[in-house]
Amino acid sequence: MTDRHPLVREVFPDLAAELTGLLLAEGEPALALTVADLRLVARCDCGDDFCQSFKTAPTRDGEPYGPGHRCLPLLPSRGMLVLDLVDGAIVHVEVLDRPPMHDARLARPPEEERPER
Repeated sequence: MTDRHPLVREVFPDLAAELTGLLLAEGEPALALTVADLRLVARCDCGDDFCQSFKTAPTRDGEPYGPGHRCLPLLPSRGMLVLDLVDGAIVHVEVLDRPPMHDARLARPPEEERPER
């Protein structure tokens, strides 16, 4: 995977923080550590207005994940968050019935316009 796939924590920082906290609460500290490195590979194109799901690893559309797949539902305060894992790695994040998520990178001014620190 290349840098052309942005980090989820840069695109959806609130979601990344929430996933980390929920995974820790579920007793999944090893998975929680991997959230910082998740990449937004592809957004779901199902067209349902309640879905904001996305892939974090390349997979074949319409094909089962196969051996090593595990589904991990989380308990967010609103909507649904469900992780698909293959061999212990997060490959898909289902984000359902939640307020619209907005790309945090679009809210930032370009690098040359940012105030100096």
